[in-house]
Amino acid sequence: MLHLAAAIDRPGSFDAVSYVELAQLAESGGLDFVTLDDSFARPGPDALAVLSRVAPATRRIGLVPTVTTTHTEPLRVQAAVATLDWASRGRAGWRIDVSTTEGEARLFGRRHAAPAAALWQEADEAAEVAARLWDSWEDGTKLPRPPQGHPVRVVDATDGQARPTAARYADVALVRVADPAQAAAVRGQLRDRAAESGRDPRALRVLVSLLVDLGDGEHAAEPGHGGGGPRPTAQGPLYRGGPVDLAELIAAWHAADVTDGFHLVPVEPRRDLERLVNGTVALLQHRGLFRTFYPGSTLREHLGLARPAHQYAVTGGTS
Repeated sequence: MLHLAAAIDRPGSFDAVSYVELAQLAESGGLDFVTLDDSFARPGPDALAVLSRVAPATRRIGLVPTVTTTHTEPLRVQAAVATLDWASRGRAGWRIDVSTTEGEARLFGRRHAAPAAALWQEADEAAEVAARLWDSWEDGTKLPRPPQGHPVRVVDATDGQARPTAARYADVALVRVADPAQAAAVRGQLRDRAAESGRDPRALRVLVSLLVDLGDGEHAAEPGHGGGGPRPTAQGPLYRGGPVDLAELIAAWHAADVTDGFHLVPVEPRRDLERLVNGTVALLQHRGLFRTFYPGSTLREHLGLARPAHQYAVTGGTS
């Protein structure tokens, strides 16, 4: 099954309506989920609050805000993400991230930013605490677990420091890679680490994250793009070309079984997302490679993931 997701970031925009419109556009194409980035290092609206506003204006698409663990108590993080899961009726995710800059550390009274390895260890612990707190409630009671049991956890595993956390706790790992062989290698490494952690490696979805610039409309992809693969840039691998060639790239990488899908980050949000949905996704649907409707209602169902068992549930036994 091919999975597709998109970012709806609008740097500097505080207009909630614009985020609603982008999420609705992505939903019209049947995408699994949208992400909204967040950071203490730049001005902008709170991603979790924005997607809480988007939730009642959408019906099926998953909603995944970035929430950093470095300067936020796990108790507050898990409660906020669980609230989004309730508000969206089981469509919430949590993109786990860390805050690495000195400026962010000073905002919260830390003299110096901790090394990335230490920050990801904190993130590891926060993910574990969140799962335990979600399971501190009982299904079927007045205070039940979130609709999905555990909202979907997403980690950008491009940086090697983040991969242990992704392998142990992520339902979805994002990797910014520019060629199929690299995508296959990273997915294999993540799945091996997941198995070493006692997880079923098949329950980890690994998506290639690409910047996409569809400003060239239906023109052929530039040399180094399209069929030749995305071009590495300082911001990550970039595809620049038309929606048809992007569909060819996605179909080819998926057919080669090097990735479970793609997380696409539009360079120009409205223009590129519209061309992505009406061009690339429509072509993939026509070929039978991507869904034309949502068969389920929760983000876990979109991703083909089971609802986690309650880790504290009492199982019956024989006397």
